[in-house]
Amino acid sequence: MELKELREKAMKLPLSPGVYLMKNKNDEIIYIGKAKALKNRVSQYFGSDKNHPEKVRRMVQNVDHFDYILCGSEFEALVLECSLIKQHKPKYNILLKDDKGYCYIRISRDEWRKISMVMQKADDGAEYLGPYMSAWNAQNAVEEAQKIFQLPSCQKVFPRDLGKGRPCLNYYIKQCSAPCSGKITLPQYRENVNAAIDFLKKGDSDSIRLMTRKMNAAAENLDFELAAKLRDRIDAVKKITQKQKVVAASIPEQDVIALMTEGEDACFAVLRFANGRLFDKEDFLVREFGQDTDLSAARAEFLMQYYAIRKNIPPVITLDAVPEDEELILSRLGELRGKRVRFHYPQRGEQFQILTMCRQNAAEKLAQSHGHYGHELSALDELAGLLGLEKPPVWIESYDISNLMGSENVAGMVVFKNGRPYKSNYRRFRIKGFAGQDDYASMHEVLTRRFEEYEKNKESGEGFGQLPDLILLDGGKGQVSAVRPVLEKFGLKIPLFGMVKDSKHRTRAVTDEGCEISITSRRQAFTLLSTLQDEVHRFAIGYHRKARSKRAFSTSLTEIDGIGQERAKALLSYFKTIKRIKEAEIEELLQVRGMNRPAAEAVYQHFHQSESVEEPSS
Repeated sequence: MELKELREKAMKLPLSPGVYLMKNKNDEIIYIGKAKALKNRVSQYFGSDKNHPEKVRRMVQNVDHFDYILCGSEFEALVLECSLIKQHKPKYNILLKDDKGYCYIRISRDEWRKISMVMQKADDGAEYLGPYMSAWNAQNAVEEAQKIFQLPSCQKVFPRDLGKGRPCLNYYIKQCSAPCSGKITLPQYRENVNAAIDFLKKGDSDSIRLMTRKMNAAAENLDFELAAKLRDRIDAVKKITQKQKVVAASIPEQDVIALMTEGEDACFAVLRFANGRLFDKEDFLVREFGQDTDLSAARAEFLMQYYAIRKNIPPVITLDAVPEDEELILSRLGELRGKRVRFHYPQRGEQFQILTMCRQNAAEKLAQSHGHYGHELSALDELAGLLGLEKPPVWIESYDISNLMGSENVAGMVVFKNGRPYKSNYRRFRIKGFAGQDDYASMHEVLTRRFEEYEKNKESGEGFGQLPDLILLDGGKGQVSAVRPVLEKFGLKIPLFGMVKDSKHRTRAVTDEGCEISITSRRQAFTLLSTLQDEVHRFAIGYHRKARSKRAFSTSLTEIDGIGQERAKALLSYFKTIKRIKEAEIEELLQVRGMNRPAAEAVYQHFHQSESVEEPSS
């Protein structure tokens, strides 16, 4: 069916709540949505696509026809939409895989017993603890037991690898007893394994009580070596317990959910709390999410699907932003739980710190999937919050002007992509519009030329054809005021800020034309902005020094008869250095644009005249 026909069909729909099902030529459902008024919502898909996100445009291109189901209310439509998505799993809806299965802690039965976390119970004679609903929780427990009781976490097999290697770092930081290098006997090792199993079965408090009794008995029997060993283990368990308190919350039962995006992908992270303690962590990567996706709608879709696969709904759900249809979703979650559910949007304090941790987890997962580091995404996310941006800025451009009393007036542009320098897109500008020192006019000229190049190259999307998500200028309100008209002239709505330095030339704040925003309290954003400002300053001043050096060389060449500024520049451009010009023959000099034979001979004679003077006879 043609787009025009689809729109005509959509315009005949009733202004009633309902669910619509987009289908392809094979009659497969590719997208399911709900609407308060079906006619208004569905007809939007088949009008102008200028305001559609890329993901929606791709979906519409594959729509051959659509069906719809009328509902009594928008709430009924929400419930039906969630049920149909779970049943049909359409391609263009956000789909969450329910891979939450039981897992176990496995204790091998061989001579040198090993403790590990596994997803399935096998008939192999090993001892299994569990099942556990949270793989993250089980893995944490195994790692804690290995550290406390100094059990190896490597892949070495004992007794095959006994005494065959040197101890690794874990041995020196007292997290492994190093059986690989023969540092522990088999009876001692078995004693450690048994203590670790007791810890896993009974928990930290019972384990501490048991070890304390053993420590006191050893001391009474004057076995001070054993007593000291038990004391160290007790201290290790207490340290682990203290570490767990860091992720404790004042709200006893809650889920904390955060969303991070990078390029075409996104990640939802969920931290689950029960009895005030973190007991589970989940990450959901969403591929082909789309850079221009409506984040509030995405959060709403995630919430409905997540709690369709997780029946245990807490009374409080902490979110990093408001989802679309907030009241409808709360009503549905309250109905599923049987009690009231509320959303919480913390801005400070303990809950904000936990939400920040959740966002960092999402950033780390997303970064790992793209082969870089989570702290870069976290810094961009923190910067976005600081500047009031809707999304973390993937592409940042920064500009700085450099001159010496108005001479050799140049500018540098650096690009940071995903929080890292993107040096292939760095650019240099020589100020051409005027002579003398005027940083505001220089910045205005540079940004004008930059966006003139954008107009020429925007079809390619490469180099100057890429629009930045954020522009940062080295300077204050004056520079921002000078550049703002440029963006208005080209009809661009790009966030624009200046980076302000303190008396020690360190970045202390960012500013627009209104007020300054302090960055000193935001560690990751502060580090990113400082790095960016230092980099653009380095790049601009490096170009300025190079220009001054060339000018000095050019001035020395203009002292030669017949060599003006243009020929001097051409010579330096061709030969790169004065030394190579000096070593060139006349025929080589003639290869330079604008050179003729008299000029070439004059240059040659200038550098060789001392060699042609005959030595005086003795």
